[in-house]
Amino acid sequence: MAEFPAKVSTQTSTTATASHGAAFFLRPDVSFLKSIPAILMAVELVFGLLVWALVADSHYWRSPAYGWVMFVALFCWLLTLILFILLIFQIQKRISVIPWQMVLFIYHAAATVLYVTAFITCAASTKDGAPFVSDTNKRAAASFFACLVMIAYGASTFFSFTDWRGPGTNAASAQA
Repeated sequence: MAEFPAKVSTQTSTTATASHGAAFFLRPDVSFLKSIPAILMAVELVFGLLVWALVADSHYWRSPAYGWVMFVALFCWLLTLILFILLIFQIQKRISVIPWQMVLFIYHAAATVLYVTAFITCAASTKDGAPFVSDTNKRAAASFFACLVMIAYGASTFFSFTDWRGPGTNAASAQA
């Protein structure tokens, strides 16, 4: 029994537990936050929030057209928020079965089309709140911000398309 401490080596390792424990913590991807797609998504979130907040603050239930604007604004805002969180914390890398670049391209293209219709509806129906002057101002501001969100989604569609197709897939490189 006296030989036991000499034969057995006991060492504790904190690096193994620290690296194993780090897999459970979500860390933001700082390089993604500095990228153009992340900045565009932040713009979509901020201005999209303004669109649905302005529409929700008006008497939108009096005009059926604003029900559509409210649906598009909330639906796109919630999905963009979910995708933004997934991309910041790199959760999409853990779900490698889904082709995320194509999903982002399809989502941004669909959101662009939805916001085109919402912007046109919002701009054309601004005078529907004529008895309420404050509603007309809110709807005009919502139309302006809907236009900005529509442009941001269009730019996101472009960048998502280039990410999905990858480098070297343009017509100029195909000729060379």
